[in-house]
Amino acid sequence: MELARLSPRHLVRRFTPGMIDRPGFGIRPFRRGNRAPWRANQHLAALGHIGDLEVRLARTAAEVRRSQALRYNVFYEEMSAIASPEAELIRRDVDPFDLICDHLLVVDQSAPKRPFMRNKAGIVGTYRMLRQEIAEANGGFYTAGEYDISPLLERHDHLNFLELGRSCVLKPYRDKRTVELLWHGIWAYVLMHGVDVMIGCASLEGTDPDKLALPLSFLHHNARPPEAWDVRAHDHLYVDMNRMPAEAIDMKQAMRALPPLIKGYLRIGAYIGDGAVVDHQFGTTDVMIIMPVSAMNARYVNYYGGGNGRYAS
Repeated sequence: MELARLSPRHLVRRFTPGMIDRPGFGIRPFRRGNRAPWRANQHLAALGHIGDLEVRLARTAAEVRRSQALRYNVFYEEMSAIASPEAELIRRDVDPFDLICDHLLVVDQSAPKRPFMRNKAGIVGTYRMLRQEIAEANGGFYTAGEYDISPLLERHDHLNFLELGRSCVLKPYRDKRTVELLWHGIWAYVLMHGVDVMIGCASLEGTDPDKLALPLSFLHHNARPPEAWDVRAHDHLYVDMNRMPAEAIDMKQAMRALPPLIKGYLRIGAYIGDGAVVDHQFGTTDVMIIMPVSAMNARYVNYYGGGNGRYAS
């Protein structure tokens, strides 16, 4: 069948296979029983509100598609990610992991209404979340493609891991309240599922590590984890982050050079793994985030509330 005759829905089915091919895991088909955990969210209330903004989990396939469209807008149109012909045609950032993840959304209830859309509220922020039990049933975490996380999982096999990724916010909404709502939603999810550790990759824009020497070196010298929490990039992808001596780092300049997302992780108490990874498709250099709940800054835990009540509906 010619591509021009395929609807966007058929294109997604054709070019997003129900399997994962990640280094160290081989190819394993998704198990149908573990697909689309968001289907169980259809009757869940919003997790919180600030004014017209609410944070909640995606409830329908249409909302997942709209979160993918937001990701495409930010990663491919605003930033420098390189879209495949299929992604460019459907104008969505899609990969197989979307089928097995929960999708956290910030929704602007006052966004302009579009009569042809069943759910008319506008999705302005999103995070993708993958629980350990679902990852293990389907070939592993996305992060395992860049970092050797097996030793970390083995050392802490009594703990429950959650992977965070594909975070983005529409440009006009990149302010404190949107970020706080996203973190409020993540914290609600952590409590809901008894999560002990959050992991994931965070990105610095650009693919030349020498041009990123200041922020990479700052992270290397100031955010490395204790040995029990260390994670190393795969050897064939490993980029040394120790590019400047500690005494040569201007701390204020280094903090200004860090993306807001990474600065937020550091404030909460996250560690940074060993080695960066250049992602040429997305035009970024990735670092590994490790965030044990037990090591999180108490100030932020109290801010969002042990019972998750700060912005509760």
